[in-house]
Amino acid sequence: MRDSLRHFVAEFIGTFALVFVGGGSIVAVNATQLQGGLIAVALAHGIILAVMVSAIMRISGHFNPAVTLGFLVTRRIEPVMAAIYIAAQIIAGILAAYALKWLLPADMTAATRLGGQSISGDITAGQAIGLEALATFFLAFVIFGTAVDPKAPRIAGLAIGFTIAADILAIGPFTGASMNPARSLGPAVASGIFEGQLVYWIGPIIGAVAAALLYDSLFIRREREPVDHGAVRP
Repeated sequence: MRDSLRHFVAEFIGTFALVFVGGGSIVAVNATQLQGGLIAVALAHGIILAVMVSAIMRISGHFNPAVTLGFLVTRRIEPVMAAIYIAAQIIAGILAAYALKWLLPADMTAATRLGGQSISGDITAGQAIGLEALATFFLAFVIFGTAVDPKAPRIAGLAIGFTIAADILAIGPFTGASMNPARSLGPAVASGIFEGQLVYWIGPIIGAVAAALLYDSLFIRREREPVDHGAVRP
């Protein structure tokens, strides 16, 4: 019970920070008309994720239901614990969005949907799903390559943060570069605008599961990981 609570709280804090800082950066950029706004938003997401992953990866560090499902299909997390992770992520995302709604000026948060994502009118839903799937594939692949693989260099926080920032720079103008269902659902619930939610669930889940299965089956040698990463089933 205590272990479940510890994982729940860790996932809650990390996801809350991501949605609060990421969404807050979008609100701030829009309110100040900051030049280089896309770069600022990418850096805000990348930095907060790098910091929180580094702080919490000893315990968990997913902060993303799609990533958790990638761990589940590769049997690196038990179904009950995966449900705990995803519940923490979704609750944290919603509460973080409400925190932005309560703490920032209403006109600023309304203009940006509380820092939520939206699909560009220049692309179709299918294209949006493909972009989100590819961006999340890169993210999950880096997670497995730096935080899961026992032979990998221990630079997970930095590598994951850089990947998030790079993905936002690449596809942010087209889909908002969610890569994370909880990141998108929180602002949607708090704002009452659910546009594109299927894209932000289907795309990231496809990408994360594909990357997890590929890396796990092709690159990881079948042996036990160090104790700080948990047991790996042969």
